[in-house]
Amino acid sequence: MGWATRTGVAVGVVLALAGGYAAADAYDVVPGVLTLEPPVPEPPPFPQAPGAVAAPPLEVELPALDDAAPVPATGAVQALVDALVADTRLGPRVGVLVTDATTGDVLGSSGANVGHVPASTLKTFTAAAALTSPGAHTTLPTRAVLEGQETVYLVGGGDMMLAAGAGDPTAVNGRAGLGDLAAQVAGELRLTGRTTVSLRLDDTLFTGPAVAPTVDPASVRNGYVAPVAALAVNIARLTDEEYAPRAEDPALAAADAFVAALAQEGVTVSGDVVRAPAPSEGRTVGEVESAPLGDVVAYLLQHSDNTITEVVGRVVALDAGLPGSGAGATQAVRAAVEGLGVDLTGATLADLSGLGDGSVVTPAQLDEVVGLLADPAQPRLRPGAVGLPVAGLSGTLDERYLANAGRGVVRAKTGSLPNVTSLAGTVVTADDRLLVFSLMADAVPDGGTYGARLILDDFVASLAECGCIA
Repeated sequence: MGWATRTGVAVGVVLALAGGYAAADAYDVVPGVLTLEPPVPEPPPFPQAPGAVAAPPLEVELPALDDAAPVPATGAVQALVDALVADTRLGPRVGVLVTDATTGDVLGSSGANVGHVPASTLKTFTAAAALTSPGAHTTLPTRAVLEGQETVYLVGGGDMMLAAGAGDPTAVNGRAGLGDLAAQVAGELRLTGRTTVSLRLDDTLFTGPAVAPTVDPASVRNGYVAPVAALAVNIARLTDEEYAPRAEDPALAAADAFVAALAQEGVTVSGDVVRAPAPSEGRTVGEVESAPLGDVVAYLLQHSDNTITEVVGRVVALDAGLPGSGAGATQAVRAAVEGLGVDLTGATLADLSGLGDGSVVTPAQLDEVVGLLADPAQPRLRPGAVGLPVAGLSGTLDERYLANAGRGVVRAKTGSLPNVTSLAGTVVTADDRLLVFSLMADAVPDGGTYGARLILDDFVASLAECGCIA
């Protein structure tokens, strides 16, 4: 067989094989590009994201109050005031002032410039001061500082609302968590393989007595206030009740919680926790921050929290360059309120929560502070106005005004001590006029404070119902 013949045979064999493979390919028996299957349909077009478009206009759920709304007649409001003061169930010392929120004009008064025991309405002063400076956006840090490779300092920045574990970004009490701080520290230690450290506690931020000397020790035992500290878990409560027993040493209790949180992260603390200031050359290896001060102020107003009020006052003092003590706090808050234009002549601030003995303010001074909180010309103070409890709905007013006209249209700070009942806030009348009121009774007969609350609530409800224009 010649070369040409052999070549022809080879080509024939190759073509035969190629034809067989092509057939196999067409029937999808072997890999290849040929197929007898119908063609794959074209995919739908890739969706196109719409371009940026203007958002729909915001809808106002509640209409703004009209400054031209009718003002109640002074004679009608004064008649209501006179009837309130004449009620012997309130005792012989009753101070009342009702003003128009827009103009500041007095609509009714009695004893407005006489000093009275404010009880917890005094907290509005601390709210106004804190929102003025350092301001609503300020947060309180809790830090972990590493010295060398084996000593961690837990440094308190004034947050007594820490969570023992993870923080809750939606909460005020518990926004920052020691568990989160421990996780940051553990992550840093893992870089060097260290799993054992010693722990120091730096709670030097605040100074002076942890509880105001004017406060009855029984109030501490009964959980109405905790010793003020640079850091604490859940406002030093030992249980979840509002007025639970409190840790005697809130900062050290927080440090113990931090030890447990570190253990959860695989870090062991050797030895006892020792108090010591953090070294300036130390390196911050973890930090968590409290809720903004505006939210904290709303919390202390809603819950009438004595401890947090005293803490916030000390923060105001430090911001003003004063010592972070109780005395520094009262001095700073007083100066801040006077800086807002309120004449505090004759006023005494024995503490900031109103829990202690000796505080005295007038209904006029209290009314002016509340009026500033509600003044649209003072936007930095706005969190104080919206933080006030709403009648029948929230805070210390959630179970009051349930069956009268004040429900939902009254925002007010309550005050209650033995033989003392006070209330200060705002009310919207039936004609949509915003009024400011301050009511103070500090010689209520024994056993009569609950009834006195109802009497004050009924008075404010009468203002809410008032269509009493001239």
